[in-house]
Amino acid sequence: MRGVEYRGISSVDGPIVIVKRRENVFYGEIASVRDSSGQIRTGRVIDVSDENCVIQIFGSTSGLSLENTTVEFLETPMELRVSEGLMGRIFNGLGKPIDGYPELYSSKKLNVNGYPINPYARVYPRDFIQTGISAIDGMNTLIRGQKLPVFSGNGLPHNRLTAQIIRQAKILAADEEFVMVFAGMGIKYDVARFFIDTFEKSGVLSRVVMFLSLADAPSIERIITPRCALTAAEYLAYEKGKHVLVVLTDMTNYCEALREISTTRGEVPGRKGYPGYLYSDLAEIYERAGKIKGSSGSITQIPILTMPNDDISHPIPDLTGYITEGQIVLDRELSQKGIYPPVAGLPSLSRLMKDGIGKGMTRDDHKDVSSQLFAAYSKVKSIRNLAAIIGEEELADGDKQYLRFGELFEQHFLTQGEFENRSIAETLDIGWRILSVLPRSELYRIKPEFIDQYMPAALAAAPIAAVPMKGQAG
Repeated sequence: MRGVEYRGISSVDGPIVIVKRRENVFYGEIASVRDSSGQIRTGRVIDVSDENCVIQIFGSTSGLSLENTTVEFLETPMELRVSEGLMGRIFNGLGKPIDGYPELYSSKKLNVNGYPINPYARVYPRDFIQTGISAIDGMNTLIRGQKLPVFSGNGLPHNRLTAQIIRQAKILAADEEFVMVFAGMGIKYDVARFFIDTFEKSGVLSRVVMFLSLADAPSIERIITPRCALTAAEYLAYEKGKHVLVVLTDMTNYCEALREISTTRGEVPGRKGYPGYLYSDLAEIYERAGKIKGSSGSITQIPILTMPNDDISHPIPDLTGYITEGQIVLDRELSQKGIYPPVAGLPSLSRLMKDGIGKGMTRDDHKDVSSQLFAAYSKVKSIRNLAAIIGEEELADGDKQYLRFGELFEQHFLTQGEFENRSIAETLDIGWRILSVLPRSELYRIKPEFIDQYMPAALAAAPIAAVPMKGQAG
């Protein structure tokens, strides 16, 4: 049974339709727009003024005439049908199945915009997540309930890294596996196929919910995709008690769609043309992560964004860094050296790492080893800059030891196989073996008792392989 349909619209501009204000219309309400041939398009109210109502159409607006188009307001926000049957399914950006199977059999629907969470109900994240990747586990630890983005660039292996995290991530304390929610926004078909094939081969597809808004889909659809994905994640986490890992890629495409809508609406642009509300809009997405009292489940977010021109000060990574709890930065120079994963040691950080590592969580030497590796690698960067000016032959012996440390760090600690799953103990032991090339006096961030306890054992287990210095024969 159809409700009241209003005939006639005021204007059409791209995906934006403007109609006269109707009584009881609310922000975020879903509207059904019917053209003269009877074809129906779905839209969402994105602005309401005293006189007009702005509707965003999910799809093409071609064929809509000002006189013969009718609009019906459905008096409901956009909703996603949910059940445990979500797992193993593939949906488009609006939550419609595209895997050849029917709609979910469930009467339960949830508002894709989410529901407000009382800040007092949030539980501080403390549980260590083992990804099996040394560069993350050792120095930029992921904590359950954290939002930790990956800052990448075009051509860098962020998709491979993300797929590896999804395959290997587990909560160490409880040895529990994750349910995955994957949202692709504006990604190419081959990228979507890569993730589907990877999940199938590794046997995790039955635990993955996929929302795909491909590059040929209407860009306006990308605005809804992460909200549908997070709605599914909230249902699985807070109502079914599961630990959910949400991957959102590529947030840059999402922000471009947001800029497109803002420009169409004639809004005053902010930095680089993005709308002034970009920060609050991103916060709506990123803040839908964490743990809440009364639920055994959790949501951990890994948003991926490709930095335009590798510029970390660009508005998208800049604002993302303010909202999230750290970032994993991929480095083009490391990638060109053949290092995988090319995680940059210095600009990467995890702000919640200190609360999820140490005795009883990972190992009591974790914090000291991580801090010393960071300090030593920072000094390597300075010495390399000096060597580029005066030449390596003119460096002091101590500086040459640091250069050797840098080579070992990149080739043994950062570098690992795409299907290599290292335990946190293996990661820390590799760190100890690499630090052994430095004089004991340089290990000033590690407690002496830890050096005596862990370094001999790590060296006895597997002495570090000889790595030639630059300019020397192997």
